[in-house]
Amino acid sequence: MNGYGNGNEEKRMYAILHPSPALIGSQLNPTSFARHYLSGSIRHYTGKVVFAEIDPDFRDPYFHIDEFMADVHHHDDGRPKATKFISVYRILEHLDFDKIRALYLSSPEGAVIELAEEREIQTREPGLLRIFAEINPVRMLVLTRLNFTEFGKLVTNPEILRNVPALFYTQLEFDAETFLQEFERNAVMPPPIPKVHPSKLRDAIMEISMSRSKATKGLLLDSSFDEIPYRMVRHGFMFARYDEYKFFVMPSWSEIEKENYKFFKAM
Repeated sequence: MNGYGNGNEEKRMYAILHPSPALIGSQLNPTSFARHYLSGSIRHYTGKVVFAEIDPDFRDPYFHIDEFMADVHHHDDGRPKATKFISVYRILEHLDFDKIRALYLSSPEGAVIELAEEREIQTREPGLLRIFAEINPVRMLVLTRLNFTEFGKLVTNPEILRNVPALFYTQLEFDAETFLQEFERNAVMPPPIPKVHPSKLRDAIMEISMSRSKATKGLLLDSSFDEIPYRMVRHGFMFARYDEYKFFVMPSWSEIEKENYKFFKAM
């Protein structure tokens, strides 16, 4: 026995969404894949990893998938193939959302949880000011009065010059009214969102609140998602392409604590 498995590991395909986009062929299961990405490769990376498992039958003319997947097989010493990079550019816009099997979140220590797809997107909450962290392919942090689906539709609208073909993003836990009350009491309060100065956030809230024509206000050019703890994720994560959506719901804290305490401690 070589200690690497039974030699029959299936070929899998993963799309890295954070920290950097990539479409990858692999023989590793999701947990082993995340751990390899974090510590098992010379391309050492420390931080959270967000990735999706893609149906290995997925094909798109933009990618030369068959050519690269042909090289996804065991090494001579029996080790399964960990990563075969298929592409590192324009992944999301060419990805068929129907081929996304599951979404995974990894802590910097390699603890992994799987998120389930949720057909009904119960995130509308009318009248709420929200903060969205764009993750892929752009990475702005945005304050908006739009809900989860409205925001995705705006950013991916092909009639808008500053659009992107597709977007992966999340909403952060944030209560504008509570924040303004706390800021009034303490102008030197800690930032409620990493890297966003409280006074800048207060000014953005006032600007968007006083203008009916302004639906969004940029807060940061880089959302710095790696510095945003998972506990700040509200609802879950969204894939959007104008009128097409795929939503993965974030489990409750109690669920995560019960099922994966190692990940829970890293939140």
